[in-house]
Amino acid sequence: MIDTATALELVLLHGSKQTEIIEISLKDALDHVLAEDVISRIDLPPFRQSAMDGYALSNTNSLTYSLIGEIQAGDSVNPNLKIGEAVRIFTGAPVPDTANVVVMQEKVVISGDTILVNGSLVSDMNIRTKGEQIKIGDIALNKGTIVKGVHIGFLASLGVVKVRVYKKPSIAIVVTGNELVRPGSVLSYGEIYESNGAMLTSVLEELGYNRTTVIAIKDDLNKTIKTLKDTINDYDIMIVTGGVSVGDYDFVGKALEVIGVQKIFHGVKQKPGKPLFFGKKERTSIFGLPGNPAAALTCFYIYVYPLLKKYEGAQQVNLTSVTLPLLNDYTVLGSRAQFLKARLQGSGVEVLTGQSSAMVKSIVEANVLVFLPEHSSNKKKGENVKTILLPNK
Repeated sequence: MIDTATALELVLLHGSKQTEIIEISLKDALDHVLAEDVISRIDLPPFRQSAMDGYALSNTNSLTYSLIGEIQAGDSVNPNLKIGEAVRIFTGAPVPDTANVVVMQEKVVISGDTILVNGSLVSDMNIRTKGEQIKIGDIALNKGTIVKGVHIGFLASLGVVKVRVYKKPSIAIVVTGNELVRPGSVLSYGEIYESNGAMLTSVLEELGYNRTTVIAIKDDLNKTIKTLKDTINDYDIMIVTGGVSVGDYDFVGKALEVIGVQKIFHGVKQKPGKPLFFGKKERTSIFGLPGNPAAALTCFYIYVYPLLKKYEGAQQVNLTSVTLPLLNDYTVLGSRAQFLKARLQGSGVEVLTGQSSAMVKSIVEANVLVFLPEHSSNKKKGENVKTILLPNK
């Protein structure tokens, strides 16, 4: 077995990287990775803009000005203000070229068509300068950026309607086990509902991966070989859950060997997820995850997620981690590295009860994983620990 750091290093070393670039609508770009820099084609703002409701004027050290008009947001007027003249103006409206101050309305006393300024005036006060946010030709977003909602809003403000991104990988999820039946069926004694397929599909969809297929197979070596052989070349990434341990009916490892998958590693010194498998066949990367849902999801976040991001050319591939104090004591069992289901609470992190790899409830409640390296000693409340932030939690 290898350690967790080596396992992740091997996944990223041998995993494929996407080279196919597609152009898509900005509204469809959420969670895609930009394949090139996005260059601004306009100044933002594109004109001198009022930062608030008030009065635009040319400061002549006078406190009294005559009102000659009004400018609303969206107006295209550009009046020529003479000495001693002002216009009513609203937030976002274009400031006349002949004005160098916008006085907020709270600082003005109105008397008919005359205003009296109450306070000192400073040049360019309350005026957003042209190109203040970004100028024509500047980089708006860098290649490798994972597009989020705020990015879409920013690019929309620049008039962008399409972006070039890396095509997302196609993903096959293969679930194995004689005991698994579809939800909605009547359970017979010894059967359980299959949940890994639905769980991983939903998690992938939350992360923007919609090209996903779920395939179920029973614990039969020949059927496993045939299904994997027929499937593997059609997908960029294959995730197999269950059947990767060393039991009499764990056929996945044997089947992968038969169909010519290059084994990169099989077995990691961690808990949960000890039997984790990773291999390659031509362009396809293959993960063998444990069958227990919490273990499968933990391995997905730590190993599959980074490869998905690398595949798309993202600058940041690993999940974000921070150091936080524990809010409770934790007794360490065993010498393997551990990924503990935990929850952020204020400025600290609480390790949850129910750390068994079969416990689904605790992974539902978790929004972080606490990582303890190999041979860790018992942890006390207040002790700092590495905390991995889970996406969409």
